Amino acid sequence: MTEPPQPPPNQPPPPSGYGHLPGPPQPAQVPPPGANPYAQQPPTVPQPQAGQAHFPQPGYGYPPAPGATQGMPGVPGDPAGRRRKLVVTIAAVAAATIVLGTGAYFAFGRDGGGSPKPPVAQGSTPADDKPSDSPSVDTGDGSGNGSDDQEDFNAGRKPGEDKVLWYKSAKIDGPGAGIPAQGQWVVGDSVVKTVGKSLVGYQVTDGKQKWKLDLPADVCGTTDQTTGDGKTVIVLKNGDDGAADCGVVKLVDLKTGKEVWTKTVEQQNLFDTSIDGYPSIVGDTVAVNRSISTTAFKISTGDKLFTGNVPEGCKPRSYLGGGNAKMIGIATCEDADRIVEVQGIDPVTGKKGWTYRLPKGYAVNSVYSVDPVVLDVGNRESKERAIVSLGPDGQKRASMSAEGSFSTCPSGVEGRQGCGTSAVADDTLYLATGTATGAKSNEIVAFDLGTGKAKWRTSSGDNARILPLGTEKGRLIAYRKSFSSDLGGEIVAVPAAGGNPTVLLHNPSGPASKVESAFYSPQLGYVDGRFFLSVTRLQADGKDEKLLMAFGK
Repeated sequence: MTEPPQPPPNQPPPPSGYGHLPGPPQPAQVPPPGANPYAQQPPTVPQPQAGQAHFPQPGYGYPPAPGATQGMPGVPGDPAGRRRKLVVTIAAVAAATIVLGTGAYFAFGRDGGGSPKPPVAQGSTPADDKPSDSPSVDTGDGSGNGSDDQEDFNAGRKPGEDKVLWYKSAKIDGPGAGIPAQGQWVVGDSVVKTVGKSLVGYQVTDGKQKWKLDLPADVCGTTDQTTGDGKTVIVLKNGDDGAADCGVVKLVDLKTGKEVWTKTVEQQNLFDTSIDGYPSIVGDTVAVNRSISTTAFKISTGDKLFTGNVPEGCKPRSYLGGGNAKMIGIATCEDADRIVEVQGIDPVTGKKGWTYRLPKGYAVNSVYSVDPVVLDVGNRESKERAIVSLGPDGQKRASMSAEGSFSTCPSGVEGRQGCGTSAVADDTLYLATGTATGAKSNEIVAFDLGTGKAKWRTSSGDNARILPLGTEKGRLIAYRKSFSSDLGGEIVAVPAAGGNPTVLLHNPSGPASKVESAFYSPQLGYVDGRFFLSVTRLQADGKDEKLLMAFGK
């Protein structure tokens, strides 16, 4: 199709046909397209215990929640993280089709579509990415963060397979619907996990508990982002009853488990309440995004910097940080069309610079990256979706265009950072394809953010799924998991120019692979040659249940 006339700079393209984002003004919410292979398992359904397989179900994928650039602190703009940390949260996503075209945008169709089948990529000899000395499986202490009665997860390990370093379970009594177990951070020699009303730091080598920080209420908001000195921000409820507001903000030192400061979000109006919160960090600023408002604090002091409650015009509902002191705001304009505007924001003052206005009826579903800006946008009425890259001045660079059924971000929370099926680095977007019903493989597609064109694809191979985690040493790092619970997952590296994946870590088969396969909506992290896998929700039924698993050489 012919490229339409281009609008003036910073203006949306005309709604002039298929693939150009037409539609009446509606908030961008896409109903679930039938069966969703990425959805979180309902908390009322018991998760299988160790030794029972459940991970590879029909339509299985890597079910995500908030996170990629947020879900990947090393991608981009965190030089230390890009070398060492690859962490991603997996959440519920919808499969939708990218339609080939040459227009200003591409559209995601209403139904999923099949993806082409390139040659199957084969793993090669394991690379020499060895972590420091790692002991055998840790049997826990039986105090609720582990169990003395654990089987040997490395029993029957085959030649060439690596091993389980340690495993942690939890035994917690909670409400019938269970409790969230948000967050997984790897900082220095600690991996930190939320466990009920607490944060617990474990030694990366052997899983022994280093520290525990008890909290007064449930955690209702986290970010995978950390400061340069290993701190992060969590958001708690202000009480234990069902009407409790998510508005208590804490800065925590993840190396020591010490609380640095606590602040309370001030309600901006009578309707300013929220059951969850979403912090986003850049430099010395953390923006705490809630359902209808945002408050930004200075990390070093805890002082309030600004709110999104601007007096008139386009009001930001969320502020997102990342990269080299970059921040953007996702705003809704107070006009008849309720146009959504993306703004360049000063992270210290909250003042806006450049603006990028979306076409009428469209909203930002998710932000794959803040530096560079990569947006997933959509229209509820037409069900069309697009992924757009912006330049430093807020002008549109390109729309991604390729064949395949892609896993797009959920649209329930406007402007979340990533969703666990992508990575952005070196002016490239790495995006996992979804799965049509009955599909037994998927791909990662590398997009050039300057042209929007696919640079290369790599396949999971038969009977497996592959998910990008981030970049390291100039190559893409991904997690590849078989449909079969009898086979362990792999951490693989793909050259920046594309090509066959090289296996860096091969998780063991047997008892370990059955437990690995049974993690629902997992949070994943690959740091210094070790792979960490944890739950994002606990049933909290008073029984021992899996929490965190570590793999290595």
